[in-house]
Amino acid sequence: MSEGTDKTDKTEKKISLKEKLDLKNKLDDMDLGVTMPSTNVNEYIRVLKLARKPSREEFTMIAKVSMAGIGLIGAMGFVIYALLTEVLPRVVSQF
Repeated sequence: MSEGTDKTDKTEKKISLKEKLDLKNKLDDMDLGVTMPSTNVNEYIRVLKLARKPSREEFTMIAKVSMAGIGLIGAMGFVIYALLTEVLPRVVSQF
């Protein structure tokens, strides 16, 4: 027999439609300080007009910094992985 199929085992509370609507109205009334992004096309055009192509020196500097950041985060991830898979189990098994 399968376990947990008894109706008496279910402890989930069913929420009525009225309670769901009340909850939705409460959430709609809350001010979370988040607004929709502007859809004014003129703002996007203004940004594109101000944008320019970076020089070769700027591009290489941005690329170097990005690669260093990716390498640093990768190294940190590897160290954490090594600690959790190799070192920690050996330390715990000694106790």
